[in-house]
Amino acid sequence: MTRIAIALTQDFADWEPALLAAAARSYLGVEIVTASPDSQPVTSMGGFKVMPDMSHDALDPETIDALVIPGGLSWEKGTAPDFSDLVHRFRAKGRVVAGICAAASALAGTGILNSVAHTGNALASHQKYGGYDGATFYRDQPQAVSDQGVVTAPGNSPVSFAKEVLKALGLWGPEAEAELSVFSAEHVPT
Repeated sequence: MTRIAIALTQDFADWEPALLAAAARSYLGVEIVTASPDSQPVTSMGGFKVMPDMSHDALDPETIDALVIPGGLSWEKGTAPDFSDLVHRFRAKGRVVAGICAAASALAGTGILNSVAHTGNALASHQKYGGYDGATFYRDQPQAVSDQGVVTAPGNSPVSFAKEVLKALGLWGPEAEAELSVFSAEHVPT
């Protein structure tokens, strides 16, 4: 069974991983696990309280196929944890790593975006991080970008983010497409 870990922070953007988790769990049989920095409950930007399954340190790339990090206000507040070690552990095992919104910029700071196509809220957001040297690979677009098992997206793109994570995991097919196309329909001009 495919397993996706969603690494949450305090004040995470609840809409960013929601479609991915719902489609993967309910329609594709994927196990979703949640983690917080210290395994303690976190509250989303919208006020949803989540009791995580484990801490970030307990996430094991031997048993988890993808690490998904949603953005949120913790980066703006300066309280976001450093994901470098966790991200590098997952990449060393060839696992999918995905970041959306501020978390895409946090991925930039780990150095993993220095040689893969990627996007995010803005190139300037990535350039605030010292480990980032991938500006030539940055794609200024509103949809998620996937390259070599790394998925990034701006915060306004939870549908394409979900799609690209599922593709990176080899789970994209008619069932996933049918489910997610419903959510993107409002963005298609008629």
